[in-house]
Amino acid sequence: MDETIISFNYRFRMADGTEKEFAVRVEARGLDLVPASRDTYPAWSELGFHQCPNCPLQAEQHPRCPIAANLVDLVDFFKETMSYDEVDVHIETDQREYTKHTSVQQALSSVLGIYMVTSGCPVMDQLRPMVRFHLPFATVEETTYRVISMYLMAQYFRHKRGLRPDWELTGLVPIYEQVQTVNRTFLQRLNHLKGKDANANALVILDSFAGYVTFSLNTDLLDEVEGLFKPYLEE
Repeated sequence: MDETIISFNYRFRMADGTEKEFAVRVEARGLDLVPASRDTYPAWSELGFHQCPNCPLQAEQHPRCPIAANLVDLVDFFKETMSYDEVDVHIETDQREYTKHTSVQQALSSVLGIYMVTSGCPVMDQLRPMVRFHLPFATVEETTYRVISMYLMAQYFRHKRGLRPDWELTGLVPIYEQVQTVNRTFLQRLNHLKGKDANANALVILDSFAGYVTFSLNTDLLDEVEGLFKPYLEE
């Protein structure tokens, strides 16, 4: 086993028997996606094609959107698939395996999230630690817990380095607001393509998760979780 690489193998078996595997590889140290080589790219992958308003990249240095460039094969395979079509998906990671019979949009959103976070988008980069402990088919509650845990661990590391930590989580909502901007603008890319709705609705699911995280922090829904930490709240 190559310990410098983390692997996520997604194998889809469609209702008509068609099978397709997407082998996602990321570097263990920096969680950078190891991209598949391509000779040509479609026009919709160009940086200026529905470029996100909060994108700091310049076309002179980055002619293609890093997320779009890495999603070409995935988008192409599912472009004629309806979001509600059923699929059997089998996921192999370096530690364990997952299997589920579900809708294409649910299965696709799981692997789509890995590509979006590890491709090199400066906005999505802030969610990279989540990929190291990727949880396929996570609920919104599980995702929220993981996001906040990630953010608080980041603050601990900032504190260790003498940087100002944000124990009040005030910086987390702006991060997710920026993430939602990327999600919704990227959706415009996908909606421009001819085909059916599996790709677009998979992204809508990811964006709804991001919205739930922001909503939870803004409405103090975390109070519901506080009771789980009773052993830590007593002297």
